Amino acid sequence: MAKELIKRDQAAKEDTWAVEDLYSSEEAFLEEAGEVENGLEELKNFTEEDLTGSGAQLLQYFQKLEKLMIKLDRGLTYSERNKDVDTGEDHYQILSGKMMGIYHKYVTVTAPIDTWIAAMEEEKIQRFYQETPELCNYKVTIDNLRRLKEHTLSAEMEELLASSREMGEAVEKTYSLLANADFENPTVKDGNGEMVKVSSGRFVPMLESKDVRVRREVFQSYYARYEQYRNTFASLYEGKAKGNCFYAKARKYPSSMEAAVDANNVPKEVYYNLIEAVHENIHYMHEYVSLRKKLMGVDELHMYDIYVPIVEEETGKITYEQAQKEIAEALQVLGEGYVSVLKEGFENRWIDKYENEGKRSGAYSAGCFSVHPYVLMNYQYNLDSEFTLAHEMGHALHSYYSAKNNNIFDSEYRIFVAEVASTCNEALLMHYLLERTTEKKKRAYLINHFLEQFRTTLYRQTMFAEFELLTHQMVEEGKALTAESLKKLYYDLNVQYYGNDIVSDDEIAIEWARIPHFYTNFYVYQYATSFAASMALSKKILEEGQPAVERYLRFLKGGCSKSPIDLLKDAGVDMTTKEPIEEALQTFGKLIKEMEELSCQI
Repeated sequence: MAKELIKRDQAAKEDTWAVEDLYSSEEAFLEEAGEVENGLEELKNFTEEDLTGSGAQLLQYFQKLEKLMIKLDRGLTYSERNKDVDTGEDHYQILSGKMMGIYHKYVTVTAPIDTWIAAMEEEKIQRFYQETPELCNYKVTIDNLRRLKEHTLSAEMEELLASSREMGEAVEKTYSLLANADFENPTVKDGNGEMVKVSSGRFVPMLESKDVRVRREVFQSYYARYEQYRNTFASLYEGKAKGNCFYAKARKYPSSMEAAVDANNVPKEVYYNLIEAVHENIHYMHEYVSLRKKLMGVDELHMYDIYVPIVEEETGKITYEQAQKEIAEALQVLGEGYVSVLKEGFENRWIDKYENEGKRSGAYSAGCFSVHPYVLMNYQYNLDSEFTLAHEMGHALHSYYSAKNNNIFDSEYRIFVAEVASTCNEALLMHYLLERTTEKKKRAYLINHFLEQFRTTLYRQTMFAEFELLTHQMVEEGKALTAESLKKLYYDLNVQYYGNDIVSDDEIAIEWARIPHFYTNFYVYQYATSFAASMALSKKILEEGQPAVERYLRFLKGGCSKSPIDLLKDAGVDMTTKEPIEEALQTFGKLIKEMEELSCQI
């Protein structure tokens, strides 16, 4: 009999997140959703003559919009959080669909207004700031709209593009339903002889098994389900990529990548620099693979062997409570204020802790401006889960500080910096654990985990980023994205990144189909750039102390008050250069050497 996941209604209340903090009841949620819809109708009354005629009218618009955005944010949080913990429940799908419909109405209503603001003469907007000082509260938003003036279309065209996005997002929704709700997870006999369902949350932990038979069967059976639907997944991915290319072309960008990075005010050179720097230092990855093969003592190293620790596990079962305690202690270097907010999240049900049937896979943090962030976990009692918890709470506190120090417009920090706080938490946790570990075997185990962070975040996410770049270039050149062309491209990249000391098993060619982040266009590269930035920031925090901590906390409080590049420069890292990436990769090289030395002593 296979081990079954618990149903959602079997989860203990203390293990679930507090959606009641958003609304006292579903009726209250529906009432506020109606208020947002009515408010959006009122926004339609603003004409171009109104908004460009006086600073007072423009101020009135932003004040009304601000109130609506707070309510919309809360409603979306409620519907999406309920949906994600029980993706097979139709009722929550309906609530989510309702709120997404309201969101798209918001986008459609505001799109033409954004074009009017973007088209205003500079002299006039400066006069408005002088005549109506309160308007300066929205200056960052106004200036960013005007920054994108060259790529802003007529009011009618903007409204048309905005209204089309709901149809485009059906691709992502279909992918999520197929991968998370409709698939029948395969069952595999684990190391204890029990039949276990291989869910998304269990996939990687089961690849950490010491039993090569378990690893191989998990790997083959799990990817077999994606292979079975390879044409469907290829069609979904091509649909998403074509949509990205369509919107980029409509806005007169040379490529979909440039459209994506410019939306976050990031130079395209940052994307290219990342791939180039990793290519120039690919030998470190090959050295790591070679060391893994040597330490595992295998004639052939396979893709299903890359997650298993190359030294015996020394941390044992890590309870959720232990993970919370160690994370709080590790982050004491950021000050009592930071840790008190962290503990508030731990103690007041910001987190949905454990896996249940129908729950979305993986982990994430989602901010809510007027309440508090929400963190989704699928905790698995191991070191990976402990680091995931630290990672997601880094996101959560970034959202918390940003919301507390900005209006809702300026609190929405750019995606480019979104992974910095999370990976900085991971770096500080690793430092804390290594500092308190003198036993060589345990230290080797922790360093193995650190090496895996470099592999999975800096190298693997860059490989994903290169795959995304190349596939979009194919679309832009009029080439079809078929299951076979996608598999070949991904397989070839896998060979390039991992080198000759590992067997690139046939199944790895379909791995792209299980990566949900590909449905948030050109997102994954930011895991790698953020990892490099956070390595630099954590080093400064540990070496410089309070001055670096203060710079870092200002960064967390910055929201989008400056460009992401400038926010990071103020914190002490320049991501327009290859330097942070190269320094991080050199650290990877040093850790490989330490691991080699330790392996001779244990």
